[in-house]
Amino acid sequence: MAGPQITIVGASLAGLRTAEALRASLPDASITLIGDEPHAPYNRPPLSKEVMEGFAGGGMSEDEAFARLSLRSKLSPDDVQMRLGMPATGIDPNGVRMADGTLIPSDWVVAATGIRPRRLPLHGNESIRHVLRGFDDARALAPMLRPGARMVVIGAGFIGCEIAATGRKLGLHVTLIEPGPQPMLRALGTRVAAAMAALHRRHGVTLLTGRAVEAFTPGKVILDDGKEIEADVIVEALGSLPNTEWLTGSGADLSDGVLVDDRMLATGARNLLAVGDIARFANPLFDDVPRRVEHWCIPGFSARRAAETIAAQETGAPQLPGFAPLPSFWSDQYGMRVQAFGAPALAETQTVIEGDLSQIGEARVIIEYARGGALIGVIGLGALPATIAKHRARLTAALSPKENA
Repeated sequence: MAGPQITIVGASLAGLRTAEALRASLPDASITLIGDEPHAPYNRPPLSKEVMEGFAGGGMSEDEAFARLSLRSKLSPDDVQMRLGMPATGIDPNGVRMADGTLIPSDWVVAATGIRPRRLPLHGNESIRHVLRGFDDARALAPMLRPGARMVVIGAGFIGCEIAATGRKLGLHVTLIEPGPQPMLRALGTRVAAAMAALHRRHGVTLLTGRAVEAFTPGKVILDDGKEIEADVIVEALGSLPNTEWLTGSGADLSDGVLVDDRMLATGARNLLAVGDIARFANPLFDDVPRRVEHWCIPGFSARRAAETIAAQETGAPQLPGFAPLPSFWSDQYGMRVQAFGAPALAETQTVIEGDLSQIGEARVIIEYARGGALIGVIGLGALPATIAKHRARLTAALSPKENA
């Protein structure tokens, strides 16, 4: 008897990991992996750091750059049928509809289409305006990153700050514009965000907080206070939007990504699952509020969970209850690694337990994040692996009673 036909839409990290987990658990399944980019699945975090730097300043070839992004996989060409360079446009009871009108028959559909950069709804300077989400974005941006060029980065989240740091390393004059009061504020909290702002300024970034872009004129960015900033290159790093339009009409809740239960099954849709950046789920480690988590670790966790769900449904095997992954993320800026575990963004208080925030970039700093007096997150700035591992273990122990509740 033939195995199930499973279509994974999104040749992303989440899509690839889902295919691997499905192949391991369902050897007879027919698996199709769809991607709108012509490239095989690759790793995105290095784009704003070593790949952008290598493209722009190191003479790195496209092949060398893509090799830096390579994702290790045990899948062979016979394990998964890949359809790259063409997006899915819809879903119906029989399968997934492609942009060329063809239908891929599917017993199960896994949505792994990820996110895209949010753009400013303004006209002007189109020839020098860029985003950085994919390999082709990095390839288009790199020639603009010449020493002495004036770069304006709009948005001081992690991507914007990494781009600003790389720009300074390459010798550009960098202005970083942030509508909020501090860079990376939501993820880091007020005290750590303020320390990171000081770090960027020490490295020569002109950081303008509490400001929004009102218009573009040729070669200039106009702020809401009337200030004009000259620009040779502009990078918009204003957050993201989930790629869920192709699921319209599926019955799933698409109000922010795809709402799923703890099995990664989409609420309101039959045999549809979601993984990675677009999956919105509750994590009992913290509370019962469904959230999307755009961290590198979530694609792997959610991919394995989705594969377990499909395998359990197909074989009748029991599925382990609960889904409570420990979120983590990292960022490299000015040679300093920021590492976070848990949910610092949900914290009410933050406490420096090692080091001094005025010394970030020079000495390690460890910060605890708490809500209701309970530890829910830890961030290390420039910490050694052994140090951050110790604090991660302590956080895991503090959260484990909620996981088992």
